[in-house]
Amino acid sequence: MYLWIKALHLIAVVTWFAALFYLPRLFVYHALARDRGDQQAIDYFRIMERKLYRGIMLPSMIVVLVLGGWLLALVPAFLSQGWLHAKLALVVALIVYHHICLAYLKKLAAGTCQKSHVFFRWFNEAPVIALLGIVILVVVKPF
Repeated sequence: MYLWIKALHLIAVVTWFAALFYLPRLFVYHALARDRGDQQAIDYFRIMERKLYRGIMLPSMIVVLVLGGWLLALVPAFLSQGWLHAKLALVVALIVYHHICLAYLKKLAAGTCQKSHVFFRWFNEAPVIALLGIVILVVVKPF
């Protein structure tokens, strides 16, 4: 049972990260369309952003957390290992990032976000750092 839950957890992680990478990229294009005054593109990005967040990003985060909790319940000994504490800290950071994405989504949809496309290009890199850390911690278990 453990391996099935782990496999499903990994699938959900991949899905969540795909959305974490793609939504801020849409913000880049949304900001560029805003700067050009392209209302048709802005409307299109609002729809895409909302559907990505509600249809993929939020459900996959929930599945990641539920299955991750289930894995911990099956192997509570992991809770005494330092690598897991570091990994969970990165997961908490990703949850915060996820909610910051929601705040930007709402501001962009309302037309009140003034962040530049350059800002969103840099903002888009944060999940990469988390992904690198999480994979190294889970595979190498350095402490």
